[in-house]
Amino acid sequence: MAQATPKPRVLVLGDLVLDVVLTPDRPIESGTDVPGTVGIRQGGSAANTARWLARLGIDTQLVCAVGRDGAGRSLVIQVGNDGVRVRAARVAGQRTGRIGVIVAPGGERSFVADRRAALALAPDHLRPEWFARLDLVHVPGYSIMGEPIAIAARAAVRMARANGAQVSCDLSSIGPLLAQGRRAARELIASVGPDILFATETEAQAFLGRDAADAMVEHAAIVVIKRGPRGARVLAREADGNVLRFDVATAHVAAADTTGAGDAFSAGFLAGWLTSRVAGRTIPDALHRATVAGHRAAARQLVVTKQELPPG
Repeated sequence: MAQATPKPRVLVLGDLVLDVVLTPDRPIESGTDVPGTVGIRQGGSAANTARWLARLGIDTQLVCAVGRDGAGRSLVIQVGNDGVRVRAARVAGQRTGRIGVIVAPGGERSFVADRRAALALAPDHLRPEWFARLDLVHVPGYSIMGEPIAIAARAAVRMARANGAQVSCDLSSIGPLLAQGRRAARELIASVGPDILFATETEAQAFLGRDAADAMVEHAAIVVIKRGPRGARVLAREADGNVLRFDVATAHVAAADTTGAGDAFSAGFLAGWLTSRVAGRTIPDALHRATVAGHRAAARQLVVTKQELPPG
């Protein structure tokens, strides 16, 4: 009997928070009320990515920090119900992080971040056994901004590489990343030295300071530029120094709320990449399949009904 191929193993390090989502029925007016909906649900770029990886059949761990409160307990249970092994540090004296999300007509979002306990993840929370036989560690950009979580992220990357794992990173949000300038932002990304780097077109342009997304391959061997309804562009630096470039289009999906779609794309891409490489596919084929898988995951995220958390 043929032996089953083991699942790829991924560890995601970062935020598990509450999203408080405000969706007004019409533009917000200063000094008065507008009708709409207010929802509370699981959030955090790292947690979103981990949940989608697990849904796509990847052996997934989420390393995070929450407060010793009902919100933290509820979040850990909810993410665990999706098959993620949650390695949550419970931080005394800090409440579980919260993100205010304002959803504009058309689905674009603005955020007010109050990360609290999420930032308190420290290197001494990490356990060596979590990194055994690991294929990849994923670090959203939020995880390398703020202390001590950034120190923990760099420690996790070192432990992962010592076990032969790859590293992926998502720029996540260009505002916080560029708060200290482009040079500091590039040093932050260099501090984890990603093999795979995700960014939107806007993020790539802001990060580089020019409209030349191809230059992103200076910062990672594989770069995936997420282009929303226009699909994605993939850049891969080959062993001979040449750069492989291709675009993958996608069908447009109308959405009232795009929250989490980028995280779902990253998870789909990573799942497709790892499984394709295990199957022995060539790098161009694996990259193409991974990009298609990313689009599929993002489309599913856009149409899925968001599950609100129970009171707690």
